[in-house]
Amino acid sequence: MFLPQPETNAGRAALDALLKAPRQAMAAFDFDGTLAPIVADPRASAPYPGIVERVAELAGLLGSVAVVTGRPAETAVGLGGLDRVPGITVLGHYGAERWTNGRVVAAPTPPGVDVVREELPGLLDRLEAPEGTWLEDKGRSLAVHTRRTADPDGALTLLSPALRELAERADLRVEPGRMVIELRPQGVDKGSALTALVAETGPRTLLYAGDDLGDLPAFEAVVALRSQGIEGINVCSSSEEATAVAEAADLVVPGPAGLAELLGLLVDALRDSPQG
Repeated sequence: MFLPQPETNAGRAALDALLKAPRQAMAAFDFDGTLAPIVADPRASAPYPGIVERVAELAGLLGSVAVVTGRPAETAVGLGGLDRVPGITVLGHYGAERWTNGRVVAAPTPPGVDVVREELPGLLDRLEAPEGTWLEDKGRSLAVHTRRTADPDGALTLLSPALRELAERADLRVEPGRMVIELRPQGVDKGSALTALVAETGPRTLLYAGDDLGDLPAFEAVVALRSQGIEGINVCSSSEEATAVAEAADLVVPGPAGLAELLGLLVDALRDSPQG
């Protein structure tokens, strides 16, 4: 099989650059919906079979690999077995946490998170949140999931105004996602986290793969970095729940299964090349 080709000129140029100089390239990935299929209970999330092994193989061929996730860094490492990937950097909580070599470095948690933690359960009760609504405490943020409800989109519509008001009062921001609304600190997103990591590690080519609205800032960062001479390709792990991400991507693959196949083909191509 041949590597699928990006639909954009910029994406094709970046893929060519990665294949020609893999040691000067970085590959970075979202976790949920990208490396791992979306599940009703985030605590039961697990990587798509074989995909972490593909990432580990890439780690031996590229300059660097990373995961950028809204989850706590240690949670993503534990659920994904990411400590199997040599030299990987895991940026958790949209970059507020960094896991490397078994150690987490984290920024202070804003006081607004405690405000939301105290008030959110009562707020959901007063709103008569539909049965199946589930509150996830991520430590540095809190997320309200509606995937288990009878009408997930309707539940989000019902809850969103009050959640936005609470977030504003606590000086937090609202991050919409796939049947979830997250209340999290200001000033951190996957775009700024990815940009900072690129500045630190200095790749000449960047591949980023994501699936959800929270990945759009990272896609935008890849586009912005092109103006600084860094070739970049955005890959969407597609779903019908976040079509805007596919529209912003250079290359679309069918979910984590499609990404696993893409990474396998990329590993094969790199090993067959003179640089591999």
